[in-house]
Amino acid sequence: MTEPQFKITLAQLDPIVGDVEGNAAKARAARARAKADGADLLVLPELFICGYPPEDLVLKPALQSACRAAVEALARETGDGGPAVLIGSPWVDDGKLYNACALLDGGRIAAIRYKANLPNYGVFDEKRLFARGPAAGPVTIRGIRVGVPICEDIWLEESEDYENVVECLAETGAEILVVPNGSPYARDKNDLRLSIAVARVTESGLPLVYLNQIGGQDELVFDGASFALNGDLSVAAQLPAFEENITTLRWRKTDAGWRCDGPVAPVVDGDKGDYAACVLGLRDYVGKNGFPGVLLGVSGGIDSALCAAIAVDALGADRVRGVMLPFRFTAQVSLDDAAKLSKALGIRYEVFPIAPAVNGFEEILSKTFAGLPRDITEENLQARTRGTLLMAISNKTGAMVVTTGNKSEMSVGYATIYGDMNGGFNPIKDIYKTEVFRLSTLRNSWKPDGALGPSGEVIPVHIITRPPTAELRENQTDQDSLPPYDMLDAILERLVEREEPLADIIAAGFDAAVVTRIDRLLNIAEYKRRQAAPGVKVTQKNFGRDRRYPITNRFRDTGKALPQPDDTLLSRAARGSAEVFEG
Repeated sequence: MTEPQFKITLAQLDPIVGDVEGNAAKARAARARAKADGADLLVLPELFICGYPPEDLVLKPALQSACRAAVEALARETGDGGPAVLIGSPWVDDGKLYNACALLDGGRIAAIRYKANLPNYGVFDEKRLFARGPAAGPVTIRGIRVGVPICEDIWLEESEDYENVVECLAETGAEILVVPNGSPYARDKNDLRLSIAVARVTESGLPLVYLNQIGGQDELVFDGASFALNGDLSVAAQLPAFEENITTLRWRKTDAGWRCDGPVAPVVDGDKGDYAACVLGLRDYVGKNGFPGVLLGVSGGIDSALCAAIAVDALGADRVRGVMLPFRFTAQVSLDDAAKLSKALGIRYEVFPIAPAVNGFEEILSKTFAGLPRDITEENLQARTRGTLLMAISNKTGAMVVTTGNKSEMSVGYATIYGDMNGGFNPIKDIYKTEVFRLSTLRNSWKPDGALGPSGEVIPVHIITRPPTAELRENQTDQDSLPPYDMLDAILERLVEREEPLADIIAAGFDAAVVTRIDRLLNIAEYKRRQAAPGVKVTQKNFGRDRRYPITNRFRDTGKALPQPDDTLLSRAARGSAEVFEG
């Protein structure tokens, strides 16, 4: 007797937020591919029809209406006898807005499932946008009972209002779990997703298909890396990361349940994952916002060199323009290294000396500054002159300025607002300086699949080994103003990612004066970060979507041991204890 089969096509695709017609066209093309493969079901990612995350755009009635009309049109087209479609969409029901997944089959909307558990941490704030759906049973597709938990529905939280959707599905007869996701990239996220999926398979005994979207959306990058697990926890399939992919998986029913033996692509993570995320994030930001290309200041330093390499890998050399803007403090070695970098990458390269402009500004300000010593003001004039010139070229050509500050600089304010912070997007905004060195070395021996830049050494080794300098005064190096980067980044990681008290950081062996100073710089630079360009998120806590601090803020950690709470001051009434009132 022939084993029953069930073919599922996973469409790991890159939607554009708000492009309802374009996303629907992608869904149609994917269904045509699924139909050619003889699939029973096509699965598309979470909220695919509007793009994820839609943020407050999803509150617009016009968008809600457009999404529903597009889903209804796709539903009618399933009357051709081809595969059913699971597609994510916002959905209004009885005046409430839901994060929904619609099953389209037989020319109609055969079922709707609503997301029950709404994430409200990190980059997510779905509780302010959507109503909670109920934990519902499976949907039936070609006689197979398929459970459809949506993203967070499989990420168990220890809370009273959590719905155990997977448990409900298992108890109501689901045979296989299909999970549409909008799960953004962050370091070590692959391991975390897999551990979550393994836990749900272990609890339910059901095989699980985890479909994630791909692409960049503002600061977020979705890496795809979709996968499937058999009921015995073996890997049924692994799709490639950081690229669109449509794969049809053939599931067969055995005595132990449904099983699949599909393709297994290598996982891209660690530094390679970070670099690939930066490339994809820049590519989609430029492409989805309609810029013809990019330009950036190439200083001969490592930050701009890495950004130039990322830009060429993302867009191709013909869409990247390098501009060197030397002043009298610019060393000849910087000019030489910038030229070598540009030649290795194959980009257009121009040199515009800025002395006439800087001297002109100083002349204009000479009376106002009379009698005052030269200081950081004159240094910043150089950076702001460069920013003005880059923005002028951007205005004239339409190319977007790539800004190149790393996370270490963004943390401590070692950047000039309206100067080197000028630009539309920053691919290394969430990359610490020590990681900039690592990624630069990595790129000289490897590049991501699909990268458009040349192979081999593209960042001159001298740029990597030379002590970093802003070259705003004679013989300047970054370490004149900052601790060594390995120390600085270790402290920042504890302050930013872990939110550790200063006392704990000092107890770990870091100098108290250095820790206190870095914490102060981190706090007072918040106003700069609030005005910085968006940039790719790669860490667990980036500046912007993850870490939102007030600019006006007088709280400072003193570095002393934290006082222990005195629970004796907390009355039974304050704890919410039920007491009988006798009066």
